[in-house]
Amino acid sequence: MPSSPSSRSIVFPLLLAALLGGGVAAGVTTVLAGDDGDTHTTTVIRQPAVASQGANSNRSNTAEGLTAADIYQRYAPGVVFVRSTVIQNTNNPFDFGFGGAQRSEATGSGFVIDARGDILTNNHVIDGASKGSITVQFADHKTVKASVIGTDPSTDLALLKVDPEGLDLKALPLGSSRDVHVGDPTIAIGNPFGLDRTLTTGVVSALQRQIQAPNGWTIKDVIQTDAAINPGNSGGPLIDAAGRVIGINSQIETGGGSSGNVGIGFAVPIDTAKAILNNLKAGETVERAYLGVTSLTIDGQLDALDLAADHGALVQTVEAGSPAAQAGLKAGDLQAQLSGQGDNSAVVLGGDIITKVDGKAIKTSDELSQLVSNHKPGDKIKLEVVRKKETKTITVTLGKRPSALQTG
Repeated sequence: MPSSPSSRSIVFPLLLAALLGGGVAAGVTTVLAGDDGDTHTTTVIRQPAVASQGANSNRSNTAEGLTAADIYQRYAPGVVFVRSTVIQNTNNPFDFGFGGAQRSEATGSGFVIDARGDILTNNHVIDGASKGSITVQFADHKTVKASVIGTDPSTDLALLKVDPEGLDLKALPLGSSRDVHVGDPTIAIGNPFGLDRTLTTGVVSALQRQIQAPNGWTIKDVIQTDAAINPGNSGGPLIDAAGRVIGINSQIETGGGSSGNVGIGFAVPIDTAKAILNNLKAGETVERAYLGVTSLTIDGQLDALDLAADHGALVQTVEAGSPAAQAGLKAGDLQAQLSGQGDNSAVVLGGDIITKVDGKAIKTSDELSQLVSNHKPGDKIKLEVVRKKETKTITVTLGKRPSALQTG
């Protein structure tokens, strides 16, 4: 899959935040622009479908003296090989009587989190699986059926469950992604290209990355690692030097015409999973607050535009029917091009500038997104906006974020 060698950033040079709602591809390529204006692609790393023939912790450290071999011996038995049958609709005119459906198999990874048979994985590993087709294989090659208990497409997470009867389940301890530092050792265990329980090592290459979930929403605070991750690793654990899970391996950056590892992998932080684990176990839908705007960070790049405020989030679009639209937030209608910023430098002028949320000043679109995400659907927030040099206070009743990002 082609990719430019640019440094990775989720948003284009001006920090455009997509349909702010506290947001967050299977077989989907996402084209994003880096801070330098170059573009690159990322892809979710479920093993490509093949046609079928028939608890709180402290910062990671090495004080315990665990080697990669120690960690593998202790915890690899808790990493499972996930298989599912996927039914894909096609437009093949020769599929008479079969509704244009094609049966295929998809594979990925997962890991046991408790003795009750709960297994955490990526949602894209099992998305579209036909009923009763999901199986997990353990280290002793025992294969059992698994059921989907809960999913959260916006963070690309899913919880599977197996009957623990007769199984020697080895749960992996959950760490905290808050305690991770750049340079910390990492270990990935998974099933790349169907090769079960493969171990690779590396370090935390960067923190607070952003990737795009298959439904279009942004996943934040993602851990970047150079531990080799490939198709089939999806849903497997990223482990620290003390043997604790700090992330769920989910996506890779690819280069040239390859779909394999180029030393840049991304893991959804384990704290993101822990925050919704009770919802997943209960089979509940994870609901997030939704505002319904895209906005642009006002910084030095926009000085030449002589805007009415020198900080905040400049509204670019307001989604029709969204809470923002119902509250009267306005987008602009005049498009300007920033000189020297490349092809992705278009800015929509004339819209509201959001400068405060509930009295708290904001400096970036990300801050606006984060403050919205701290709320629940139905909450009311007060936005201070500058509209044509006049300051207004607008009260918005936040809605429930759509299941997929609306584009176009």
